[in-house]
Amino acid sequence: MAAAPAPTVVEPATGPAVLLRAALPSLPVVSSLPGIRKRPATGFEGVALQRPPVVVERGPVEAYAKVCGFPLKDTVPLPYPHLLGFGLQMAIMSSPAFPAPAIGTVHVENSITSHRPVRVGETLSVDVSVGPAVPHPKGTVYEFLTRARVDSPDGELVWEETSAYLRRGRDDADASYGTVFPDAPARGLTWRLPADLGRRYAAVSGDANPIHLYPLTAKALGFPRQIAHGMWTMARCVAALENRLPDAVRVDAAFKKPVLLPGSVAFGSDRVDRGYAFSLTDPRSGKPHLAGRTTDL
Repeated sequence: MAAAPAPTVVEPATGPAVLLRAALPSLPVVSSLPGIRKRPATGFEGVALQRPPVVVERGPVEAYAKVCGFPLKDTVPLPYPHLLGFGLQMAIMSSPAFPAPAIGTVHVENSITSHRPVRVGETLSVDVSVGPAVPHPKGTVYEFLTRARVDSPDGELVWEETSAYLRRGRDDADASYGTVFPDAPARGLTWRLPADLGRRYAAVSGDANPIHLYPLTAKALGFPRQIAHGMWTMARCVAALENRLPDAVRVDAAFKKPVLLPGSVAFGSDRVDRGYAFSLTDPRSGKPHLAGRTTDL
């Protein structure tokens, strides 16, 4: 990914204001107003934002752990720092400087590298950057890099993530974007997911996209009913493997078919070289919802 400019320090917005700001560039007439109108993708070199130092507090960590199936510890669940950078991702997507509207931009892959466990009570410096789009068979992808460093003179890098967001467009047969994962067939473990799972995850993550909340709000955006967050499905798989993972590890996942709520998913995992392959599938059809793997570092 191309280097982004030096980050601008901002306090990420929360609540309904985030969704409103994200939706405005998709509204007729409003989308052409100054301060909302998106700039062309041509010439886009990147954007970078950083939030003021943030303390990792026990209450939010434990609330997240309970929703995602992690045990309660003095260190945070491996995917948790994603939440600390999510507001910055949304701020970038909502900015006129970013070429693509947030609405309709789909999270297709995610890669997390934990260099060591993050401790509850630590103070972190978190920044997010994105560079120019890269080709994808179904359009273009923007890769958001999130980094969490200890807020100290040495600025130890403890956690980093690449989130790939697809903007659908003209098919590109020459593009080869996408990670290939080893097979991990389901072996009988099925999770039943309640109708309110999206609302519960939204409450702990800050990601209140309407597609995850209620049948009515999901139908308005083209889904038959609400769907689970992709990052919840990744987190739930990591939680199932958590006691087998080392302190330094990379977790890669691709989000395939949406998980409708309420519903059921079948979990699979297999030992592979330096880690585990894992999957979520539809227990009736076998169609994939998620594919992933862990790699010991």
